[in-house]
Amino acid sequence: MSTDYPLIRLNNKADRRLRGGHVWIYSNEIDTKATPIKDIIPGQQVLIENAQGKVMGVAYLNPHNLICGRLISRDARQGLDKSLLVHRINIALSLRQAMNEKPYYRLVYGDSDGLPGLVVDRFGDILVVQLATAGMELVKDQIVEALCQVLKPSGILMKNDSRIRGAEDLEDYVEVVYGEVPERVLIEENGVQFEVPVYEGQKTGWFYDHRASRANLVHFVKGKRVLDVFSYIGGWGVQAAAFGAESVLCVDSSEFALECVHRNAELNGVSDKVATLQGNAFEAMKQLALDGERFDVIIMDPPAFIPRRKDVKKGEQAYRRVNELAMRLLNKDGVLVSASCSMHLGRDVLVDILRLSSRHVDRQLQILQHFGQTYDHPVHPAIPETDYLKAIFTRLLPTS
Repeated sequence: MSTDYPLIRLNNKADRRLRGGHVWIYSNEIDTKATPIKDIIPGQQVLIENAQGKVMGVAYLNPHNLICGRLISRDARQGLDKSLLVHRINIALSLRQAMNEKPYYRLVYGDSDGLPGLVVDRFGDILVVQLATAGMELVKDQIVEALCQVLKPSGILMKNDSRIRGAEDLEDYVEVVYGEVPERVLIEENGVQFEVPVYEGQKTGWFYDHRASRANLVHFVKGKRVLDVFSYIGGWGVQAAAFGAESVLCVDSSEFALECVHRNAELNGVSDKVATLQGNAFEAMKQLALDGERFDVIIMDPPAFIPRRKDVKKGEQAYRRVNELAMRLLNKDGVLVSASCSMHLGRDVLVDILRLSSRHVDRQLQILQHFGQTYDHPVHPAIPETDYLKAIFTRLLPTS
């Protein structure tokens, strides 16, 4: 077969996961004696074949990473170029447009949209892009061209400062690569408006994945006292206020994030309902308990306490601590929304943590509803890592 791509051979039976639908290739799955990879440029596209010589498709490779390769196409004639990017972005766009009347969503979600290493969040006519791999970094210009062709945005920001880039030996940078991008962009979620700080904010500036969970607050918060822990810029708390909460207290360690909470509360005419408390979440909840504060609804949406598999034990303890602290602040028949974005924390494990925590504070726990990531974060059935988000709505009752 004629191809310009270097040929890389897998070890015997190392094609099993690829045949099952996965797209990752680990470094120990490559037959480096038959096909050395030390001279491969990080991000270079290669042709993958199994031990029997059957071509599996085109992947890009990074010899320096444990996840050494990511399959781009199962067609040996189709590599990662502008035409493929345009095609797959259009497919991704068709889903988002069918599910959302307004242009605020995650447009591209990496592996699940057939573009491993690429994330694109859409904020109206502004796009924020994250490149997590050397393979995507090498085609950065084609990505910009493809996005401009499909969406005709007014500005594109490359927000390439995520921790995951370190595994690919990629430098961090934040750069406007097309048009103009303001410091803050306006979005609407569940009928509530937010100013999103795309330069200084976490990740791309906003977390679209909890859209459905936050919409569900409308059933629980009317006339209630609400505590939003790890509030960031008020995604949960400001929506709770807009949905009729009597009062909302947002807790976060970042002064900048809490300034954004106040801006977003003012934007929605609920400034009189929303207060903030800056500090460590654990210490803040302890002090609130000592002060005799109690809440009807508590939202617990922490950062990933388990960023790597080796952090599981320590992370599970952290989830247990924050949820138990929250339970001690809940009124009779109070509602706790417990969330986790740690892909290494299974939903069943989080349920067990909540069960154990409720017993420790002598409360009876009811599981009301389970939520996960919304449609713009589709799950790849062969890649469990793409199914990471949990939000469990619970009710805490007295034991007697």
